Amino acid sequence: MPTGVDLRLVPAAAAGWLTCVVGVTLPLRVLLLACVVATCVAAVGAALLLPGHRRGRRGAGRRARPRRTGPGTHRCAPGRPGWTIWLAVVTVACCLSSVAAQAHLRGSGDLARSLEERAVVALVGRVASEPVPVVSPWQTEVEPSQYRVVLRVEHITVRGRAGRAAASVVVIGDPSWQAAERGAQVRVAGRLRGGEPGAPTLGVLSTTGPPEVLAAPEGSARWVAAAREALLEASDDLAPDARGLVPGTAIGDTRKVPEDLDAAMRTVSLTHVTAVSGAHFAIVSSTVLALLAVSGAPRSVRVVVAAVTMLGFVLLVHPQPSVMRAGLMGSLGLVGLLVGRPSRAAPALGAVVVVLVVLDPWLARSYGFILSVLATGAIVLLAPALVRALDAGRPRGMLLAVPLSAQAVCAPVLVLLEPVVGPYAVPANLLATPALVPATLLGVLATLVAPWAPSCGALLAQAAAVPASWIAWVARAAADLPGATIAWPSGPGGAVLLAVLTAGVLAAALRAARRRTMA
Repeated sequence: MPTGVDLRLVPAAAAGWLTCVVGVTLPLRVLLLACVVATCVAAVGAALLLPGHRRGRRGAGRRARPRRTGPGTHRCAPGRPGWTIWLAVVTVACCLSSVAAQAHLRGSGDLARSLEERAVVALVGRVASEPVPVVSPWQTEVEPSQYRVVLRVEHITVRGRAGRAAASVVVIGDPSWQAAERGAQVRVAGRLRGGEPGAPTLGVLSTTGPPEVLAAPEGSARWVAAAREALLEASDDLAPDARGLVPGTAIGDTRKVPEDLDAAMRTVSLTHVTAVSGAHFAIVSSTVLALLAVSGAPRSVRVVVAAVTMLGFVLLVHPQPSVMRAGLMGSLGLVGLLVGRPSRAAPALGAVVVVLVVLDPWLARSYGFILSVLATGAIVLLAPALVRALDAGRPRGMLLAVPLSAQAVCAPVLVLLEPVVGPYAVPANLLATPALVPATLLGVLATLVAPWAPSCGALLAQAAAVPASWIAWVARAAADLPGATIAWPSGPGGAVLLAVLTAGVLAAALRAARRRTMA
C-alpha cells in the first residue's frame, strides 16, 4: 500500500453507499425518521468538535508553521478522527434526505397509484435505453419474442383521466420494440405492475402492441442516433465477430455481438471492452491531450478542448449515470497512474462516490457501480504496491499490476453474479486489452465520419476490425482452454471465501516483496 495515502473520505463514501443500499428499500416514514436522527447527531457532533478545532488553530498559530511531512498529510484540523466520523454522519444524513425526497416524488401521483391497482394505463414518454432482448431459460425460439426498454414517463392516462408523471418504468414488449430509437417520444398502453424493491425504475409495463412514435429524437439525441446507426451500417460487411465488437468497443453497442462470443468474453472477464468504462474515456481523453501537447497548444486550450471532447463522448455513448460514473472514475484512475500521486486520487475517488450516491441513490445497488468503484480503487491504491512486489519496473510492472489488482478486488463481486472463477482472466486481459486502444479510437473515428462520408467510415470500420478480431480470438481461445471455468460456492459465503483467499495471496506476495527489498 502506498505510504501517505489520504483515506479520510473512505468512511464517508462507505457510509453513504451502505445508507443508499438499504435506504432505497425503506418506507418513506422510516427514511424521514432516520434523516432527522442523523441530522441531529451531525449537529451535536459539530457542536462538540468545533471548540476543540478553534483551540487547535489558535495553538497552531502560536507555534512554528507546520511542515507537510508527506503527500497524505494536511494542515487542517478536520483530518482528525472525530471530523472523519462527523463527515461520515453528514454523508449519511445527505443520502437519507436524497432518498426520501426522490422516493416522495416517485411515490406521488397517478403512476404510483396505478402500480398498486395493477391498472391498464396509457403512457407517453421518452425511450431512455436501447432495446434489450428478454431471454428466458425455457425459450426455444432462435429469435427473442420479447424486448425490454426503459421509458421515462411524462404523461399517464388511466381510466380516462390524464395526468403528469416523473418516473421511469420498464416496458416489456414484442419484437416491434427493436426499432424504438433512444430519445424518441412514444405512446404505449399496457398493464402496469410494481417492480422489485430498491429497483431504479418504479414499475414494469407489459404490452402486446407496438409503440406509437409521437416524435423523433430531438437536438443532440437526433445526431447521436444518426451517428450510431451510421457506424452499424459501416460495420455490416465485416466478419460476425468484428461486426459486433467494432461498435461494441467504440460506443458500447453490443446488439450485434454473437452469443457464443459474448459467452466466451464473460468466461474470461473481457466484457469490460464493450461496456463503456473508464478505460474508454481515458483512451479518448489522453489521445486528445497528447495531440494538443504535441501541437504546442497552451494549457487553457487543452483543458477546454479536452472538456468538450469528454462531453461529446458522453453524448455519443449516451449520458446514463453509469457512463457519467465511468468517465469520472476512469479519469481519476488515469490521473493517479500518470502522475504517481495515489494520495490525491484516493480522496477524489471518495468524493466522487459520495456525490454520485447522493445524486442517484439507486446507483448504490448497481453491480456496475460497485465494480467500477472497486476497480478504480484497486488501480489507484493496490497497483503501485503490486508493481513494487513484481520488481519489474514501472511500465512493465504496471501492465501486469493493473489487470491483476482489478481482477483481485472484482472477482468476489463477480462470483455473486455467476458462481464460477475464471483462472485465465488475467492472461486474457493482458493479451486483449492493448488492442482496445486502436479498436476504440478507430471505431470512434468511424462513428464521427460515417454520417458524412459512408465510404470513409467503412474503411475506418475495417481498420478497427483488426484489433477487434484479435480481442475476439483471445476471448474464444482462452474460453476453450481446459479448466476455463471453475465452479465456486454461490451466494455471499462464496464471495467472502474468495475475498479471504485473494487477500491472503496478495498479503503473502507483498510480504515476500518487502522481505526481498530489505535483504
